[in-house]
Amino acid sequence: MTHPSVEQVWDWLSAVPDPEIPVISLTDLGIIRDVAWEDDRLVVTVTPTYSGCPATSIINLDIETALRGHGIEKIELKRQLSPAWTTDWLSDAGRAKLEAFGIAPPQPAGGPDRCPHCGSENVEKVSQFGSTPCKATWRCKDCLEPFDYFKCI
Repeated sequence: MTHPSVEQVWDWLSAVPDPEIPVISLTDLGIIRDVAWEDDRLVVTVTPTYSGCPATSIINLDIETALRGHGIEKIELKRQLSPAWTTDWLSDAGRAKLEAFGIAPPQPAGGPDRCPHCGSENVEKVSQFGSTPCKATWRCKDCLEPFDYFKCI
């Protein structure tokens, strides 16, 4: 029996949203590290954003559910902690999706360069901790809107 190509599986996985930030897919987030067939078993390697990420079990369930929905029965999810996930693995499309959703994407300088709502550079940090551990809370001093900033990791 033939199985779907690795490219097809990547395409299916690109439709699986992150449970904490559903505007971005798991592939855009960069946590799916590899997809490979080993005989008749599909092996998907996943690197969580951090080792204690509370969404890891949901992410794994969502991956399995999506793949089983496409008829794949034998699935192995491998957890890979090294190298550790980094925001460098976010795709350019993922960064754009975050910003369009109102979340400032990570910047090497450690803070957003502009407000994702109005584009103003007049922003300030409100709290190092935001709605999830990977985000901080910022505010625009011009439009006065608060927003999350996806921290550089």
